[in-house]
Amino acid sequence: MIWLGIETANTPLSIAVVKDGKVVAEMIQNIKLTHSAGAMPAIEEILARVNLKPNELDGIAVSEGPGSYTGVRIGVTLAKTLAWSLQKPLVGISSLKALAANATLYNGLICPIFDARRSNIYTAIYQGLALETIMEDHHAHIDDLLSRLKALEAPILFVGTDVDIFWEKIVGVLGDAAIRAPFSHDLPRATEVIRLAMNAELPSIEATHHFVPQYKRIAEAEANWLKEQKEKEHE
Repeated sequence: MIWLGIETANTPLSIAVVKDGKVVAEMIQNIKLTHSAGAMPAIEEILARVNLKPNELDGIAVSEGPGSYTGVRIGVTLAKTLAWSLQKPLVGISSLKALAANATLYNGLICPIFDARRSNIYTAIYQGLALETIMEDHHAHIDDLLSRLKALEAPILFVGTDVDIFWEKIVGVLGDAAIRAPFSHDLPRATEVIRLAMNAELPSIEATHHFVPQYKRIAEAEANWLKEQKEKEHE
């Protein structure tokens, strides 16, 4: 089975092709290039390099969020368009779980982090090679997360480029229980998105219509609108 993997949930971009459980090609970059301009050309380039036509793909795996609202939306839109036009199954994988998958050889608690601005984050807790979910994907203030992690009284491996933003505070609360993953593990990889998708049940082609991003938080514009409506109700 030949898979195309797409990861655009945050600033990094990763595209990969995996055939019969072996990596054929993978591209990872961490530059500030708008995914709307860079993702589709990257897909076309990697397919051309491995001499594959789109209709030869058997499945598409995409990072479904949470993360950057724009990044998630672009990746999911591309994946849905390709999956439906090619009539291939589409599997969505948590972007946090895909990042945590970089560190599965650590047989302990793994905490991936994406910056959500204003001291807020997207995060979760997984454990070990099987990536058992200890804490579901969610949006939280960094202080709330650290309070919950301290109560676990266990070493925790933190992974992701955005960990650096909060590292001083993390160490201040958790001390020696906080472990920083190597920088080489910090970028999400489309091969891990595919690996996780390979373990999932393949959905029907019709399910592509109902596939939606997992933002875990409403967009800022919608939040502002809801706030305005509540204020009007109390006038």
